[in-house]
Amino acid sequence: MAKEFKFKGKTVEELKKMSLEEFAELLTARARRTIKRGFKEPQKTLLKKLRKKGDKKIVRTHVRDMIIIPEMLGKKIAIHNGKEWNVVEIKPEMLGHYLGEFAITRKRVIHSGPGIGATRSTKFASMK
Repeated sequence: MAKEFKFKGKTVEELKKMSLEEFAELLTARARRTIKRGFKEPQKTLLKKLRKKGDKKIVRTHVRDMIIIPEMLGKKIAIHNGKEWNVVEIKPEMLGHYLGEFAITRKRVIHSGPGIGATRSTKFASMK
């Protein structure tokens, strides 16, 4: 039997029935302050698109500073990381986090061996 997910002691169904202000009280101070101040225009536009498209369609967005709220659960969002779109399905564990946390902007640097010109001894090496 799978354990039911709870966010600060509330089930997903209870969270979806809550108003945004009630949900904000369960969040960390930074997220709570952002919600209390009200969403910016790009964030409002993203919410409108999510409501309009439903669960089936993927919504593309550049809004990385949007807080994940219960209304977004189950939706698929393509988040831009500066180069490409990362498709993310919103799960209950993501509540209260920012969208940008799930689309990493930096890639890990993988170094190979030193090439020609890396040391002084390669000055006399053949170029074959």
